[in-house]
Amino acid sequence: MESLVSFGFLAPPTICITLSLVGAAIALVWCRAGIALALISSLCLYGAATPAVSSLLLRRVEAAVPRDVDLRAAQAIVVLGGDVELGNGADIPDRLGALSLERLVFAAAAYHRLHLPVAVTGGRVADARQSEGALMTAALKADFAVPVTWDEDRSRTTWENAVFTARLLRPAKLTTVVLVTHAWHLPRALWSFDQAGFKALPWPAPRTALRIGRIADFLPRIAALRDTFDGLHELIGGVYYRLRY
Repeated sequence: MESLVSFGFLAPPTICITLSLVGAAIALVWCRAGIALALISSLCLYGAATPAVSSLLLRRVEAAVPRDVDLRAAQAIVVLGGDVELGNGADIPDRLGALSLERLVFAAAAYHRLHLPVAVTGGRVADARQSEGALMTAALKADFAVPVTWDEDRSRTTWENAVFTARLLRPAKLTTVVLVTHAWHLPRALWSFDQAGFKALPWPAPRTALRIGRIADFLPRIAALRDTFDGLHELIGGVYYRLRY
């Protein structure tokens, strides 16, 4: 059930599609109620797919990330995995997705500025044959000339990223780390690593630009729908983490 709410058909804004279909079915029996449900769900879906709404949501999430953080006390850099594109086990290998690759760009910048040891964290996703950690380690070394000191390859959630990374870094007595991930993911990641016993410092990842100045910003786009999903996922996930952990 948790996976359905987090990433399945019950996850907002995907649930709007589900409710639109339910409303259409209800309309066959109770016309007004069904049409009302389908119409409201469709309007919510339309709004969720616009850059104006998605950028407002992401800005709302990112507002919790501290600015102008002093990174001089940092002892290590921790890079959180984002996504994996699954291969077929034959001629198409598993590879890092766009989110993970962008985080590696941030991580390379952090490494060349701070010159601190790097830890990557991310386990196997779905039917992947390699963990995110292994894929990130290979990419950092081969494509960015960044050495990786620790590879945490069992975690599947942000909370597990923090807990399992703590087990790796604790023997080295490292307590202050720079977290590298997207700005909209930082609030939940910072909280998780703080709970795991770290003093977590956010790497200054680019924040979302507010998009409300053009007509096109109020027209649906697939990319905006994904951004809305990320924003709602983080807002709801932040509350869920505080209640559960």
